[in-house]
Parts: sequence; structure tokens; C-alpha cells
Amino acid sequence: MTTETRRAPRLPVPALIPVRDQMTGAVIGRLSNVSETGMLLIASEPLHDDALYQLQFAIPDGRGGNATIDVGVHLLWREPAQAPDQSWVGFRFLTLDNAHRERLVKWIEASLPAG
Repeated sequence: MTTETRRAPRLPVPALIPVRDQMTGAVIGRLSNVSETGMLLIASEPLHDDALYQLQFAIPDGRGGNATIDVGVHLLWREPAQAPDQSWVGFRFLTLDNAHRERLVKWIEASLPAG
């Protein structure tokens, strides 16, 4: 049994959610899991250790549409994935405005399994 030790619950993302670099407009990967404080990305583009990024992704809004989330992040770690030219990348959120944080937390709480 694995015990969760993070301060914020982390949601494994069940759908394909692309993540875009706001500076270049390029999709750099897809969301693997997310919490109120950070996220895990499966990256398809090369990213730099200890770098800062401005990223964007969309989550379901609960009304059949999507809500865009903008985050400033710090790349904490990365390691190669099994697939060629992909890597796992862990980010800590540095900036996330209150409205986006509320949407994100609401989605995470609604999507986490009961228990």
C-alpha cells in the first residue's frame, strides 16, 4: 500500500490534456497528474533543468466545456520515459491566480475517488 505524503491531493489525469508553452505557443506534452501545488507532465519537447516556464492547459469546467488554466512553473526534475523522445517532468506552481486555483481545486476534488 502506498501512502500519500504530499500536502495537496494529486489527481491522475484520466484524459489527454495537452500542455502549451505560452511563450512559444507549442504543445510541449500532456498532463499526467496535477495538484493545487504542481503537476507531472509527460513531455514531448526538450525542457531545461531548473527552468521557469509559463504554461497553459484546459480542464473540464463541469458544464460540458473547458476552463483554461495558466500557471507559472519551476521545473524541479526530469527523467527519460520509456517512449523515445519523451520524458517525465515534475513542476512546482509558482504563479496561479485565485480564479484558476479555485477551478483547478474544484475539478480535482470532484474527480478524486471517494475514500
